[in-house]
Amino acid sequence: MLSLTRFDRYLARLIFVPLVGSLVIAAMLLVLDRMLRLFDFVMNEGGPVDVVWRMLGNLLPEYLSLGIPIGVMMGILLAFRSLSLSSELDALRAVGISYFRLLRVPFLFATVFAIINFGIVGWLQPLSRYSYENLRYELRSGALGASIKVGEFASLGNGMTLRVEESLDKGRDLRGLFVRAQSKDGQRLAVTATSGTFLATDDPEVILLRLSNGTLVHSPDDATVPRVLSFVQHDLPVNLPAMTSFRERGDGNLEATLPELFRKILNTEATSEERRDASATFHRRLVQCVVMFMLPFLAVALGVPPKRSSSALGVFISLIALVTFHKITEYGERMGSIGRVDPVLAQWVPYVIFLVIALWLYRTLAHVPGGQPLGTLDRWFSKVSKAVSALTARIVRRNSWRDDALSAG
Repeated sequence: MLSLTRFDRYLARLIFVPLVGSLVIAAMLLVLDRMLRLFDFVMNEGGPVDVVWRMLGNLLPEYLSLGIPIGVMMGILLAFRSLSLSSELDALRAVGISYFRLLRVPFLFATVFAIINFGIVGWLQPLSRYSYENLRYELRSGALGASIKVGEFASLGNGMTLRVEESLDKGRDLRGLFVRAQSKDGQRLAVTATSGTFLATDDPEVILLRLSNGTLVHSPDDATVPRVLSFVQHDLPVNLPAMTSFRERGDGNLEATLPELFRKILNTEATSEERRDASATFHRRLVQCVVMFMLPFLAVALGVPPKRSSSALGVFISLIALVTFHKITEYGERMGSIGRVDPVLAQWVPYVIFLVIALWLYRTLAHVPGGQPLGTLDRWFSKVSKAVSALTARIVRRNSWRDDALSAG
């Protein structure tokens, strides 16, 4: 059984705090971008606001599949950066602790979160995606109790049209109503009312529209003079439109679990296009899990800055590298599904390339005497920063001289 020393527990604490913080920040940034669009969609459909949080909850597993690698990467990288800047890493190396021994705790975190990510992308994400699409369907069909849009004519089915001037108390109190209904035998009914509300009935297919203080115009046919009457209270039954059930799960590979995708790949009765599409999604999900075992090498190599430098260049490079890898695999999935490239090669070739780069950077740090993976890049970045600072200062001085000359003139 693997036992953890006091230093391992100390390193675990250093990793855990930035890991959780980075994971939460990454997930929230991804969620905020979708939140605004969901609010706009729900408001346009006239649905309740609380459905936005339910939809975001169903999208969270999809965002965690990217947020977890970012969190693990940042946790390990910032922990080793802290050890390096405080000279603790030099002390550990001086007493004979190798970088390979230091990777024990990072690989424990990578293994745990790889298993979590495997459960997310393999089962939770497809099921939550189906729930998200179900909510969209119910919102559009009115099954979630979508409110009547104020100032617009809303069709209630069976020839009935409703317009509301004002809606209060979350749609329970309607003001300034106009209702027009026409039956199949040609009878027409037009009603205006000061206020109204919807009431439930014993029949789940029928609701009651109770109108107060209004006028009713009834036209039996075109030849008959319409009858006009005023009322204090009048009830109109409204037949709810027939609700069709939502489709079954499995429309597309996004809603298929890993076992279902694997069975589809092996299904000889499926077309070659279906098997290829399933293979592209299957292998990308596997890569999303095994990429966790590449992150400790890359994070350690980029987390240790060059000697006599406190540059945070490794943090930016690691984020760019991880997002680039994510986009490459996403593009490879699309190209593999349409047959442009082999679905297997589209995922595993970029993974092998990134793994080789990570191992090379780690080897440079751990086994090359005086090796500094970020040394050259850090020097280039320092030169570029100095050049930009000098150029900015020159521009500021030139503008200052020009302003002084104009003031003197």
